Amino acid sequence: MIISRRDLIKLSVYAGAALSAPTILRAQAASPDARVIRMVLGNLPSIFDPVFTTTSETGIHALAIYDTLFALDSQGVARPQMIGNWGVSEDRLTYTFALRDGLGFHDGTPVTAADCVASIRRWGAATPSGKLIMEMTKDVLKKDDKAFTIALTEPFGLLIDALATPRQPLFIMREKDANLPPTEQVTDNIGSGPFKFNHALAKPGGSFTYDRNEQYVPRGETPDGFAGGKVVNVERVIWENISDEQTALAALQAGEIDFLVTCPPDFYATVEGDPNLELQLVVTGGQCMFARTNFLQPPFDNVKARQALLHLVDQEAFLRVMAPDPRYAHPISSLFGNGSPYSNDENTEWYKQGRDPEKARQLFVEAGYAGEKVVILDSTDWPQADVSAQLLGSELKKIGVNVELAPSDWAGVVARRANKGPVEEGGWNIHISSWPNGALSDPLGTALLQANGENAWYGWPKNDEYEELRAKWAVVETMDERKALARRMQHLWFDFVGAVFLGQAVSPSARRKTLTGVISTDGSIPMWNMQKAKA
Repeated sequence: MIISRRDLIKLSVYAGAALSAPTILRAQAASPDARVIRMVLGNLPSIFDPVFTTTSETGIHALAIYDTLFALDSQGVARPQMIGNWGVSEDRLTYTFALRDGLGFHDGTPVTAADCVASIRRWGAATPSGKLIMEMTKDVLKKDDKAFTIALTEPFGLLIDALATPRQPLFIMREKDANLPPTEQVTDNIGSGPFKFNHALAKPGGSFTYDRNEQYVPRGETPDGFAGGKVVNVERVIWENISDEQTALAALQAGEIDFLVTCPPDFYATVEGDPNLELQLVVTGGQCMFARTNFLQPPFDNVKARQALLHLVDQEAFLRVMAPDPRYAHPISSLFGNGSPYSNDENTEWYKQGRDPEKARQLFVEAGYAGEKVVILDSTDWPQADVSAQLLGSELKKIGVNVELAPSDWAGVVARRANKGPVEEGGWNIHISSWPNGALSDPLGTALLQANGENAWYGWPKNDEYEELRAKWAVVETMDERKALARRMQHLWFDFVGAVFLGQAVSPSARRKTLTGVISTDGSIPMWNMQKAKA
């Protein structure tokens, strides 16, 4: 009998789970109370400021406790959220916004226009959509306590869409929090959203608790994507940290948790065969996994080394270990992901011709690579990223690259990937991450798709011609014009290799059938609208 490397990984996971499960499960303070929902949503956030970081766990946290001016519905249409009404001047240069009634922060203070102005300015200094808006803005000004204006230097037809972006959304904070520079973290967790963060019950590494905000006034519309009424039907949501997959499934089967955000493929049959459980595509477009290289440090400061990875990576092989069920696994050959109006086949010969390790080896030689250590950040508590890092490291070693994995939990990867220095000073060369498939159709709001050097997202790619095209996205008026831009942008992207896609993994969630109303989106996970029947 031949045992594959994947089998060995699975056996080690199951063995660890068998030893740890009883202790962990006994430690669960489970409650049959229908007013309490317990969810496993991945790693607990270690950073709580959604402007300071792009991590998905921080996004889930922020979506619960903060509110936004606008939000996208399930069709991608921007809808008012905190805004009661708004209008634009005849010359399309001045937008005036008025807040709806009933908005208040968790500390009892009302939400004012001053809070919105400060939040827009802070968000505008740090996020892709925000930076673009600010580049086209003359000023953001308070008009009165409930109204403010955005005065543009030129018409920007996508302004409302940019304000509604779910990719690093514009969360409204208190003015005193939003006055902090974006490089300094906001830690008070005081928003105006449908949930309050319960600091007293916070157990870093264990669980975070979110209580229903009794003062929150939801909109009257039906919930739809991130838009509509954010109605909370329970008293409390507890975000449990159960990193071991087998233990998490056992807790779900036992009714000790209600929701498991990512159901591992090996457990699909178990869930589908349990009369109390159900699979649901909550993050409908799944995650597009990618390898990001560090453009500031050798060898990937040389474009030929980056191009080598395009010819080395076999997405089908990565998908077999990340998402082995073909129902939920898809290769990616377009910068704009799968299924987008902007997805195209421009400059994809590297993909059509298939994997070519000898060409990859030659490109490393042409890049001047001479055996220097290449460090891959390896998130050991994120299974898909972990196996991807190991597989990529193995493939690089086969062509003579001196690879070293740097294992840590995801929080450690988040901390280390901000280091721009060489590996000898705690830097890195490659890190594995993911972005929602739907985000790839939004080059204005998706940080991964920036290429403005040291101001870009981790990896810091730089290509001025590409950035000029990305800026035009904001001002062209038709879909056909944006499709033409998309082809030109994609051609450049795969020339300078902004990232190397490993595949799209669409991972269903598992939930108990007593939990209903879980909203499916192509991004983060809302906590509102859920209901729980008594078992």
